[in-house]
Amino acid sequence: MGSGPPGAGSPGPDRTANPGAAVAVDLRLAPVDWSLLTCARKGHITYAPDETRLREKLHVPTPSGDAWRCLRCGTYVHGAPHGGGPADEAPLVPRGRALRDAFIMRFFAFERAVRGVIVVLAAWGVWQFSRSRDSIQQIFEREIPILKPVAKQIGVDLDNSKIVTSIRHVFELKSTTLVWVAVALLVYAAIEIVEAVGLWMLKRWGEYFAVVATCFGLPIEIFELTEKISPLRVGAFVVNVGLIVYIVVSKRLFGVRGGKAAHEAHLRSESLLEVEQAAHEPDLHGRALAKSRATAEPAAPAPQQSPAP
Repeated sequence: MGSGPPGAGSPGPDRTANPGAAVAVDLRLAPVDWSLLTCARKGHITYAPDETRLREKLHVPTPSGDAWRCLRCGTYVHGAPHGGGPADEAPLVPRGRALRDAFIMRFFAFERAVRGVIVVLAAWGVWQFSRSRDSIQQIFEREIPILKPVAKQIGVDLDNSKIVTSIRHVFELKSTTLVWVAVALLVYAAIEIVEAVGLWMLKRWGEYFAVVATCFGLPIEIFELTEKISPLRVGAFVVNVGLIVYIVVSKRLFGVRGGKAAHEAHLRSESLLEVEQAAHEPDLHGRALAKSRATAEPAAPAPQQSPAP
């Protein structure tokens, strides 16, 4: 029988007896630690409180110099602290669930920014078409007879094609109408971009703006779904409804869950408790080190009792 690594509770699989035997692998993913990911990207944040008890728990002397506890991920970092003062004035450092919420908000912001860029390109295309419509129409009408034999071979009747009919209908629109269409598209793109900026900066006005702007667009999306259901339309509708519900509930907009007062009180309570919470959490590296030592060191044998006389 083969044996597992030192300190393992049970022997490992016998790979010498049957090299081809399948070995079970645990593919479960560990939960994402948003605090560690953010510190790896932005750097740690340390703070030296004036309160002696908290200061002693956030600070540790080492042979390499002083180390201070990161308020976001809990790791000790060498060097001078980034700030100091009373504990109730410590910076409000988003961590855990707050960082996950920020990631979700910025995902919506990215989606809005992409949509705004696409609409800007569409407005530019309409504007260019309005300026050179006559030449485009001449090319289109000249090429249609040439394409008819090819289309006939694949079973397409260009004379009765809905696409050709729609294109010819566009050619009949007035230049002023096309200009107004381009302006409307630019206004819509501006709304999307402002919405994206507000959500990306995690501003409360951006959250209100996103909810109101998205609500105004829902009737149009519902009307489009009544005409034709497509995966793209259904997906856009689901994303917009999810955005509205998530922002209103999580950010306490329009008086939900206590409204702005409750939201600000929650932020203040987080700011008051941030240092103390970081000070009472076991260090992440310390936990990992203690766990590895407990696994590697074999248990001490129990003392043998001498036989009774």
